[in-house]
Amino acid sequence: MNLGRSAWVTVRETLQNLFSDPQYPSFNNTIYNNEELKQKVLIPLSSLQMYLPATIGDYTDFYSSRDHAYNVGVMIRGPANALQPNWTWLPVGYHGRSSSVVVSGTDFKRPCGQTQADATDANKGAVYGPSKRMDFELEMGTWIGPGNALGEAIPMKEANDHIFGMCLMNDWSARDIQTWEYVPLGPFGSKNFCTSISPWIITLEALQPFICSTSSGVQEPVPLAYLQDPNYSSYDVNLEVSLLPKDSTETIITKSNYKHMYWNLRQQLVHHTVTGCNMRPGDLLGSGTISGPTPDSRGCLLELTWKGEKPISLQNGEQRIFLKDYDTIIMRGYCEKDGVRIGFGECRGMVLPATPLV
Repeated sequence: MNLGRSAWVTVRETLQNLFSDPQYPSFNNTIYNNEELKQKVLIPLSSLQMYLPATIGDYTDFYSSRDHAYNVGVMIRGPANALQPNWTWLPVGYHGRSSSVVVSGTDFKRPCGQTQADATDANKGAVYGPSKRMDFELEMGTWIGPGNALGEAIPMKEANDHIFGMCLMNDWSARDIQTWEYVPLGPFGSKNFCTSISPWIITLEALQPFICSTSSGVQEPVPLAYLQDPNYSSYDVNLEVSLLPKDSTETIITKSNYKHMYWNLRQQLVHHTVTGCNMRPGDLLGSGTISGPTPDSRGCLLELTWKGEKPISLQNGEQRIFLKDYDTIIMRGYCEKDGVRIGFGECRGMVLPATPLV
């Protein structure tokens, strides 16, 4: 990641050369038709254990889907004040906990913490116990390549040179813990217990054919000069989330697309460094929950069930408002165009029973 774009392009072209069909004259392949060599270098995925693709020094999570921010804002403040005044001026984010970012297939315990004792009266204080409102958040992660020196911000024209690639991400959230703690400084214990990512990183070079307009098309108001992206765009990444109860079958509960993000990955990176914050190779940026404009494209249970008022039905006849113990969430993503499909694999994790301190 630290070697930069010229090295990334060289490695990618070398691999294409080695594995491509000889019908493409620009490639001088040595593996495509060599069955003996294939047996030596190709390893079945079923025989592998996947690990985190980098040592993550820092992890930051953004809040960049306008549909998601609006929906959550309506639940809290009503339609008239759904978006905070700053939301359309900057990519809102918070610093997460890199130590609890885990690779797909890692299960985790339901978190315990403080929740509001009386949902209608915060003055009645708190109680301690396992979260009763466990949720997922459909996100994508952006991996940083070369960093920047402390005090030297990354300008928009150089942003792509600092972005290595993208992966799938599940920002697990304990909604009841979050409701009690988030004022005035935002998420803390409600987010720090686990974040799941897919092990596969799809590089920006591989994503070039899938550049597309964002759903919003334009940004209004016009961002401040340092945040203006002359190539304001996104990537057409199809995303879906399935819920798999214990000893049952999975149900697809939402389908969305990365193009629904209002603030793109370049704007997130540039704003992150505008203060002089130094990024390092392997740093990870979460996109924020990816919700679309329709009810079936919302990126978390909080929205899908509209704060628990509209339970979702599963194929086995059960219903869910929030996640139960031994529920597994599986996220999948892919790009597809002109017969070419690039997959992001899957990002999965199971909620295990809590182990309270008292």
